[in-house]
Amino acid sequence: MIHKPSRRDLLRNTATGFGNLALAALLQGSSTDPLAVRAPHYPAKAKRVIFLFMHGGPSQVDTFDYKPLLKRDHGKPLPFARPKVVSGQTFNLLQSPWAFKQYGQSGAWVSDLFPELAKCVDDMCFIKSMHGSNSRHGGALLELHTGSDTFIRPSMGSWVTYGLGTENASMPGFLTICPTQSHGGANNFGSAFLPAPYAGTAIGSVGIPSKEARIPFISNSETPRNIQRQEIDYTQVLNRKQLELTGPDRALEGRIESFELAFRMQSEAPGLQDISNESEATRKLYGLDNPVTEDFGRQCLMARRFSEKGVRFVQVSHTYKWDQHANLKRDHTSNAAEVDLPIAGLLKDLKSRGLLKDTLVLWAGEFGRTPTAEGSDGRDHNPEAFTIWMAGGGVKPGLSYGATDDYGYYSVEKKVHFHDLHATILHLLGLDHLKLTYRYAGRDFRLTDVHGNVVHDIIA
Repeated sequence: MIHKPSRRDLLRNTATGFGNLALAALLQGSSTDPLAVRAPHYPAKAKRVIFLFMHGGPSQVDTFDYKPLLKRDHGKPLPFARPKVVSGQTFNLLQSPWAFKQYGQSGAWVSDLFPELAKCVDDMCFIKSMHGSNSRHGGALLELHTGSDTFIRPSMGSWVTYGLGTENASMPGFLTICPTQSHGGANNFGSAFLPAPYAGTAIGSVGIPSKEARIPFISNSETPRNIQRQEIDYTQVLNRKQLELTGPDRALEGRIESFELAFRMQSEAPGLQDISNESEATRKLYGLDNPVTEDFGRQCLMARRFSEKGVRFVQVSHTYKWDQHANLKRDHTSNAAEVDLPIAGLLKDLKSRGLLKDTLVLWAGEFGRTPTAEGSDGRDHNPEAFTIWMAGGGVKPGLSYGATDDYGYYSVEKKVHFHDLHATILHLLGLDHLKLTYRYAGRDFRLTDVHGNVVHDIIA
């Protein structure tokens, strides 16, 4: 008697077949490898991203957005209405404690907080009309990193890696150095519903000195490499059998790929994390000779080393220091001293190596600060206006784009939302933000959701 398979049998067996095909492709390292290099939608100006995240919200009117009327009207009431939603109560206008000067051929205004970065302004592109949708750290961090302040979505680095893969098969496509554990935590570098290989790999975390931050479990001195290979092969046989029982399983297939990547990383990652071969001049360039700049300088140097070796997206975080509700002068001074020279060193190093032209460097916090005073020496959160800057990677150097009002409270000219920033970053990488989608739960999702416009005016 001929047995006719049931509909359930047919679906299960067919699915298992596709699952085995996917697994076989992963194990053979074929082009279906989730981290394999993929062609962009159109010719790209940037190949990789270094994101310098200033957690807490630096004050735009004390850094790069010069407002002379703020000094003139110090102590007076704000002459127009505040936003309907504010983080807390503020009072009269508060002048900046720092002097501003113009630098470079571009004449960009920079405060005394950043004497080293001021020397690099002709390589930088300032967007002075940024705005977001959330006045709280948690929501604002998620919006900056993922495009959504209310739902768990894939992070910017995950979308970039999903779209382009990685140029180094022995390293993750997305690394985050000493990331924050608060205000969204791992969701800020997670892949959400994108497959697991696109998630950011954390190196250390906030509170851990960067010299102690290492990719965990990257070396195995007890087991010879050939034995490790045999162990992994046997594990993958068991995983294959599990797939035969279950059919396609995204989580299991992600673990399969993670085992293979982890094995390959043993030959690549230790050398990349070892900076002993860097020259004394390079170490000094990043401030490794100074205890004030050493920690963040090491993070910036590691970002250059990872980017140089093909890691697609590297994030460096200065966590969580820029939230000056009080002690503005003391703490912004301290914060800037820690990052100014290392970031300038990174830009100079990338440029000297010919990497800046196709490496997009992004400097940003989650929002700005109010020009009005909180207490006697502080500023509250302000998502209505803030400044970010980019360098390299196809942006116009020496440009200041957009503007805020006379006191720096609202973005008023050529406003740029986080969605627009994300669309522009993807565009520079050769990715159309409308086409970079992933189907999940019956819907095509994208980094910019249903929003976003490329800011073409800042593109070289």
